[in-house]
Amino acid sequence: MAAAVASSCCASTSARPLVRRAGSRSGKLWWAGGGRKARLLSISATAAAPSGVDYAAGTGAADDDAVAALKVKLLSAVSGLNRGLAASQEDLDRADAAARELEAAAGGGPVDLEGDMDKLQGRWRLVYSSAFSSRTLGGSRPGPPTGRLLPITLGQVFQRIDVVSKDFDNIVDVELGAPWPLPPVELTATLAHKFEIIGTSSIKITFDKTTVKTKGNLSQLPPLEVPRIPDNLRPPSNTGSGEFEVTYLDGDTRITRGDRGELRVFVIS
Repeated sequence: MAAAVASSCCASTSARPLVRRAGSRSGKLWWAGGGRKARLLSISATAAAPSGVDYAAGTGAADDDAVAALKVKLLSAVSGLNRGLAASQEDLDRADAAARELEAAAGGGPVDLEGDMDKLQGRWRLVYSSAFSSRTLGGSRPGPPTGRLLPITLGQVFQRIDVVSKDFDNIVDVELGAPWPLPPVELTATLAHKFEIIGTSSIKITFDKTTVKTKGNLSQLPPLEVPRIPDNLRPPSNTGSGEFEVTYLDGDTRITRGDRGELRVFVIS
C-alpha cells in the first residue's frame, strides 16, 4: 500500500520541476506551477524509534540452566560412593570441586535461611558425606566403625526437619550382623535434636534423645529410648551440639558444610 502511494505521488509530480524561490535563503523547495502560484513542498522525515531490546532477556533462564547442569554434575560425582563410605581422596576432591561450582553459580553468597525457611521443611535423604570416608558412622566425630571390625551395615540416612516445632531428627537405618544361623537385626535409630538459626545461613542443633526401633521380624517390639550419657562421662569432643552452614538450598537439593569441614549433600525424599 505504501509503495503504491509513493509511486502515484512520484508519477504525478515528476514532470514539474522543483525550484528555489528567488531571495530565499532557506533550503525549502517549491513546485513550479506554471501560471499558478508556486506551492511549498514540505518534506519531513521521522526516524522510527528503535524497538526496545532487553539485553538481559533470557539470562535468568540461562542461569537456571547452568545451575541445573551443575547440580547434575554434583550428583553424578557423588553417585556410587555409598554415601561417602567408599570415597577415595580423589573422589573427595572431585565432589568438593563440584559443590563449590554449584555454590558459586547460585550466587556465591550466604543462603538467607530466614527468607527461605520453608525450603528446609521436609524429609531429606543424605546422598553424600565426606565425613563417612573416615569409615566411621560418626564421621569426624567419634562413632562406631564400619567394616570387618564390627558387623554394622549402614542403610539410608535421612534428616527430618520441622520448621514450626524446630525439630531436627537424624534418622539412620542400620543392619547389625548376628552369629549364624541367626538373621541380621535391622533397626532404625532416630537422633532427635532441636535447631536454631545462627546468623543468616548457619544452623545449630542441640541433641535431645536417641530412639531405636527394630524392623523386619522384630518390628513388633516397642521403640527403645537409649539412655543418655551423663555430661560428666561424655568425651569432651561430644558436646551434644553442633553447627553447620547451609551453602546451597533449593526445593530439592541442599548442601551443607559442617563445623569440622564436612561436606554433605541431601536431596528431598
